[in-house]
Amino acid sequence: MSKQENAMIVAAQPEAAEAGARVLMRGGNAVDAAMTAALVQGVVDPQMTGIAGFGNCQIFSPAQGQHVCIDFHAKTPLAATPAMWEDRLIAETRDGFGFVLEGNVNDLGYQAIATPGSLKAYSQAVDEFGTFDWADICQPAIDYAESGFVVRPAVYGWWVSGASLGRVPVEDRLKFTPAGRRLYYPDGRLKAIGERFLNPDLGRTLRRIAQNGVETFYAGEIAEEIAADMAANGGLLSADDLAAYRTTRTDPLRSTYRGLDIATNHPPGGGVMLIEMLNILEHFDLAELGHNSSEYLRVVAEAMKAATADKEAFVGDPAFVDVPLARLTDKQLGGDYAERIRAGEKITVERFKVQEPRDTTHVAAIDSAGNCVTMTHSLGMPSGVVTEGLGFMYNGCMAVFDPRPGRAGSIAPGKSRFSSLCPTMVFDKGEPRIVIGAPGGTQIAMGVLQSLLNIIDFDMPIVEAVSAPRFSATSNLIDVTNRIPEYTVEPLRELGYEVVRSPNTFEIGRVHGIERRHGRLAGGADPGSDGVALGVSSGN
Repeated sequence: MSKQENAMIVAAQPEAAEAGARVLMRGGNAVDAAMTAALVQGVVDPQMTGIAGFGNCQIFSPAQGQHVCIDFHAKTPLAATPAMWEDRLIAETRDGFGFVLEGNVNDLGYQAIATPGSLKAYSQAVDEFGTFDWADICQPAIDYAESGFVVRPAVYGWWVSGASLGRVPVEDRLKFTPAGRRLYYPDGRLKAIGERFLNPDLGRTLRRIAQNGVETFYAGEIAEEIAADMAANGGLLSADDLAAYRTTRTDPLRSTYRGLDIATNHPPGGGVMLIEMLNILEHFDLAELGHNSSEYLRVVAEAMKAATADKEAFVGDPAFVDVPLARLTDKQLGGDYAERIRAGEKITVERFKVQEPRDTTHVAAIDSAGNCVTMTHSLGMPSGVVTEGLGFMYNGCMAVFDPRPGRAGSIAPGKSRFSSLCPTMVFDKGEPRIVIGAPGGTQIAMGVLQSLLNIIDFDMPIVEAVSAPRFSATSNLIDVTNRIPEYTVEPLRELGYEVVRSPNTFEIGRVHGIERRHGRLAGGADPGSDGVALGVSSGN
């Protein structure tokens, strides 16, 4: 990064990062850049996110004196009931990403769709914190939809292998509706890597949203088209659900780690897990243990299991569940768990049977005025539904609700389900030092945790931090990527741990972030995705 570069954006797609960088170069701020990139992401990575998705966005605006999180998790339709799928339960996914039901009714098709919040959140962020007109924010996404984008390895990889272990195959999702079949199999086959993918229907939809504002999606003509399609095909989502949708505005959830200030998101997001894990690990000299040593893996994995078990038992939508947030983020709880881990205890994560996905994306930006944005947004496991003429796929968020009544994650009308999304910022004496987040299902918090430990405890530059081999324990198993050697794993097996080796070189979240080190910005895009970090000379 040259001395002239005073702003940076990182995203999991090069088209999105470039669109955001161009905004910064034209004098837009970090929010303008991030929301422009977010809309492009929904076009060029159409199963990872989109205007019918959900997520969480953290914005730090020093000039306005504001530091907020906009939560836009999808909400269950008002027609949903707690016991409607209770008799269909087959299994829970091994990593806790969701539930497998008879007929996959929660995973594929119209009943899988929850009320989306992404588009409303993008618009609110621009209205309150941005400087560009909404139409200008939308234009790059329109251009990519109408002119097309070149299919990248990560996009194609998801199309051919994005679902497994009880999940409906991706091909069935892409072909579920006639509109989807025409879009994804225009000549009977998927577009290959390097071929151009066009989506003129989505281009027209985005033009309508650019001209008429996002309310056309929630209470106008597009809302009417969505509601009609849902009603005609047995969907739960209605016009009333769209009209009633509201984002949730909160102060960040705050803690400290080794003298640095941590700011992350509240439930139903995954920030509470991140803080609980950091509170546990603060009691260990991780550098002394050695990065990714056998004992390091054991200690960090047990911290992951502790946070996962507490999440399963206590964390849900705070509008419906009394989440013991003060206890879960208490330093004393971290100390208690640390003692148990130091004594060799194995913490248990309960699962209902077990069967197992990653479909989310991330964008982060910092501008020359010090504005910072970190946003993770997703479709969950996409529903497969594409409404005729609209061009976008809806979220499949109903798959992650617990079909058993009376639990923190159970179904209720208008409820949001826990997700591991944890867009996070780290401050040093009030100045932003790290802006970070990740896609990756339930592995998001685990990927973000390890990248933060790599920077803070091991002094890795951010590129190295997001690239280092990762592991995870969101069940009683420990998952490791294939770059962690077997001789490191063998002592864990001897202690009675079941360790599962992934065939993937890069896995466990797809971490993207920006770090300010020695007064200079540096960006890190996880090499397991197609993403890039771009530093530019901002006009601010």
